[in-house]
Amino acid sequence: MKKFTQMSLKKGLLFFLMLGMAFLSEDAFAQKKKKKETTNQPAPAAQAAPPAPRPGAARNGIKPYEEVITAKAKSKDGLFKVHEIEGKYYYEIPDSLMGREMLIVTTIAKTADGIGYGGERTNTLLVRWDKNGDNVLLKVVSYSNTAADSLPIFTAVRSSNLEPILQKFDIKAKSKDGNGAVIEVTDLFSKDVQALGLPRNRRTEFKVSRLDNERSYIERISPYPMNIEARYVMTYVAAEPPSNGSTGLITVEMNSSMVLLPKEPMMQRLADSRVGWFTRSVIDYGLDEQKATQRTYLNRWRLEVKEEDYEKFRNGELVEPKKPIVFYIDPATPEKWRPYLKQGVEDWNAAFEEAGFKNAILAKDPPSKEEDPDWSPEDARYSVIRYFASDIQNAYGPHVSDPRSGEIIESDIGWYHNVMNLLRNWFFIQTAAVNPEARGVKFREEVMGRLIRFVSAHEVGHTLGLPHNFASSHAYPVDSLRSATFTREFGTAPSIMDYARFNYIAQPGDKDVSLMPNVGPYDKYSIMWGYRPILDAKTPEEEQPVLNNWILAKQDDPVYRFGRQGNPYDPSSQSEDLGDDAMKASDYGIKNLKVILPNLMAWTAEEDKPYKDYSDLNEMYGQVIGQFNRYMGHVRTNVGGVYEMYKSAGQGDPVYLHVDKATQRRAVQFLNKELFATPSWLMDEDILSRIGDFGHLERIRNVQVTTLNGILEWGRLGRVIENEVLNGRNAYSMSELFDDLRAGIWSELSTGRKIDVHRRSLQRAHIERLELLLTGNEPVVPVQFRTRVGPQINASQSDIRPMARAELKTLQRQVTAALPNASDRMSKAHLEDVLERIKKILEPK
Repeated sequence: MKKFTQMSLKKGLLFFLMLGMAFLSEDAFAQKKKKKETTNQPAPAAQAAPPAPRPGAARNGIKPYEEVITAKAKSKDGLFKVHEIEGKYYYEIPDSLMGREMLIVTTIAKTADGIGYGGERTNTLLVRWDKNGDNVLLKVVSYSNTAADSLPIFTAVRSSNLEPILQKFDIKAKSKDGNGAVIEVTDLFSKDVQALGLPRNRRTEFKVSRLDNERSYIERISPYPMNIEARYVMTYVAAEPPSNGSTGLITVEMNSSMVLLPKEPMMQRLADSRVGWFTRSVIDYGLDEQKATQRTYLNRWRLEVKEEDYEKFRNGELVEPKKPIVFYIDPATPEKWRPYLKQGVEDWNAAFEEAGFKNAILAKDPPSKEEDPDWSPEDARYSVIRYFASDIQNAYGPHVSDPRSGEIIESDIGWYHNVMNLLRNWFFIQTAAVNPEARGVKFREEVMGRLIRFVSAHEVGHTLGLPHNFASSHAYPVDSLRSATFTREFGTAPSIMDYARFNYIAQPGDKDVSLMPNVGPYDKYSIMWGYRPILDAKTPEEEQPVLNNWILAKQDDPVYRFGRQGNPYDPSSQSEDLGDDAMKASDYGIKNLKVILPNLMAWTAEEDKPYKDYSDLNEMYGQVIGQFNRYMGHVRTNVGGVYEMYKSAGQGDPVYLHVDKATQRRAVQFLNKELFATPSWLMDEDILSRIGDFGHLERIRNVQVTTLNGILEWGRLGRVIENEVLNGRNAYSMSELFDDLRAGIWSELSTGRKIDVHRRSLQRAHIERLELLLTGNEPVVPVQFRTRVGPQINASQSDIRPMARAELKTLQRQVTAALPNASDRMSKAHLEDVLERIKKILEPK
């Protein structure tokens, strides 16, 4: 009986289960195919109706406000209301800000050793919050392709710019007033959203595999009236972390600043390559051109004339702008350095006066906690010189600008404490020969303050929109920089935006010579050109004739020339140089180094610290070598050099001119005399015996070989060849270059003199470089960098390889002839080795 009952129960359960599956199948099918006729099956049993929603409740997962933003919420007002509830973060976005464009600027706030530096920007995104049903979408907006929305082509441009969705958020609740949406943003900053985290190049470099969610978290999210600052810690699993390698982890603290952009963009000012400026570019399909045309415009602050001052401005009177540029000094800044940082900011008022404004840029101390308890350097309403307690020897001047117009919204200059060491080293090595104030490892407060002011002004220039102008320092004649009258009026360079540093040309006995640049004539001109309002112009195009005339008024004066950074072939646009003649300037510089070196031990000692070691001596000796190397680089750039001088088509002048033959040959002769003939004066035994047990020969060898390889470099030789094609016998040919180098590097072959250890290394390096030219190829530059380095030469089809082979054969003959006359055993062994090396190159097995 029991057995029968269990079997019956199992069969019954099976029957009802199959019946249920039949109903499920029918229902599922009905979802796919609409019934065309009524079935005869009985209607399913009626199901209970869902409960009616409570008053105020919504369907589709949107809950009442009080159920989401509970009494536990810690809420702050700002651009959006931000709520934090037990570690989860919510944005309450008003409808009025849906569709408004904002910038998200992501930086590394804190980092481990080897991963950039605090304050380094990693990404900038133009974004927009859009509602889509019960969701809010965070979209990435691009203005790289554009057209006026009134033109028919606008539809095509819009269709080709589908905006990627950075993140989709469920609407958790409507705002309390019903005019907004509440979303949870915790995952945006605690999960791996690549655009807001460690950049891709660093992930590749350190072989990052994933984000460790358990060790990543939000530190805080702080709203302000026009921005929201999110600070979050990200921990990545990495196979090759740059520090703390045994952990297999990288931890960085990131900061994402979301800044509201103006509803009405500022009118653009179109760029011109003849005046240096930080710019933005778009492809504008709306222009009346028969091609897709790039439109480039300046990044600049919105400085406007008050309407009631229009007549004063037109009459040439200085007026105050509607809203000045204001920089605050970080409260963390040591008190004694604050006045100098402020002076560096306000030095630019002289330039803005050329643009028609007075009091255009101001520096202020931040309000105290009592005056304004809510003031924060992270608030995007405030531009701040941030002071970092760091051993990084640097300062930087970025800015955040509106991609639509180029309007600079705010800027936070980064100032690292240890930039003072960098300034100390530069000022010591470049001026101590003529300047008693620089003869020590710790300067007087007023001296260091003046150096801080100099760097402050340079970094502020960047925040105003000005890039480095490396042509500026070439504008002044070398001997003018020895003149007190000249330098006190004009400084040491026309622009503080050059890397002109300090006056290494002035010689002992040159009294009262200025030692550094100020905000100079080029700076005043460029600020005028970029900021002076053209009141009658209603469009950027209407401004262009006026802007062009301002340039033409200065076209023949080298003081007002702009030269870009990063051109390794233009000797008139170099970093760290002074004067219009590198050979003459470097000769003065070397004379000063020869004054400094014998005094280095005395000038790095401190009477009140007899117990100190020789670390300062070691550092400053390295600075001597580094400065000498810079001089060699300045001279080398003349060889195969090409001047780049921006012109408009209307001017009718050439842009590129090869350095003349006499100057190139003089450069090689200078290097033969000052570098390739061993600079034994650098081998000061008293110094070397106190700073290290090995490596002193390598320092000299490295300078020699680096310079030689820089001359016999593919791109430089390609320009030498092209110069000969274009200018014939007036050009410095490759054969003449090779002959002159050989005469300098191998001069012992004709005299039988002893070949010292430095020369032996140099001669081997020459052989190795010729081998590379004969058998190697120019390294392939990635596509994204080719516009920076220019075209590449096809080595295998150029004259470089035949010339290298001929040079090796010439050396083979000359060494063979010189070998019997070798004056010592080591020279003979060296020459025998040279012959074997050449033979292996010319006759490989």
